[in-house]
Amino acid sequence: MGTVSELTERLVSALRDLPEDERVEQINSVREAIHEVSPMREHPVDFVRWVPADDVRGNDYNPNVVAPPELKLLAHSVAANGYTMPVVTHVDDEGRVIVDGFHRRRVGTEFKEIRDSVRGYLPVTQIRAERADRAARIAATVEHNRARGEHRIDSMSEVVRMLYQAGWRDEKIQEELGMEADEVTRLKQITGLAELFADREYSQAWEPVE
Repeated sequence: MGTVSELTERLVSALRDLPEDERVEQINSVREAIHEVSPMREHPVDFVRWVPADDVRGNDYNPNVVAPPELKLLAHSVAANGYTMPVVTHVDDEGRVIVDGFHRRRVGTEFKEIRDSVRGYLPVTQIRAERADRAARIAATVEHNRARGEHRIDSMSEVVRMLYQAGWRDEKIQEELGMEADEVTRLKQITGLAELFADREYSQAWEPVE
C-alpha cells in the first residue's frame, strides 16, 4: 500500500494533472478527509477550503464599518501578503453566509488584482455547529469585531436588540459579547424600546418630604 509519504507523493502527482477548478475541488475533498482525522478538528481553522467568491454572501447584522482608506489598506495587505486569514462562514438553506470577514470578501471580489490571484475563490472556514444558530452567529461576529476594536455603537445597539428578542437576557449578552452591565443598558437605551427593560426591577420613585 505504501507509506504515507509515498501515498502523498502519488496524490500530489495526480492532483497536478487535473484542470484547475477540478483540482481545487479535489484538494478541498482531500483537506476535508484529513480534517476528519486531525487532533485539531474542533478548531475551524484546521480546515480552510476554497469556495467561489460569488457563493459567499454577507450577513444583515454586522456592526463593523471600514472607511475607504482602511479598505484600500486591507486590499494592499492582501495583495502584498496574500490571504493570511480566512473568511468565517456558516452554511444555511440559502448557501454560505459570512460570520466574520465581510471586508476580506470585498477585497477579494472588488479588487481585480486580488480576484485574479485567487481565481475568483475565497478561503473560508466554517463556524462550529454549536454556534450555528442566528443569535450565536451574531455574537460571534461581534466578538470578532470587538477583539479588533471595530464596531459601531448604533449598530451594536441593534445587535443587542436582536439578541434580546432572540431570548437572551442581560447576563448572557454580557458574557457572550464581553460587556459590562452598564454598557448593555446604554445600548438598550439607544434603541428606545421599552420592551428591552421588561425584565428589570426598579425601585419606587423618591417621594417629596413635606
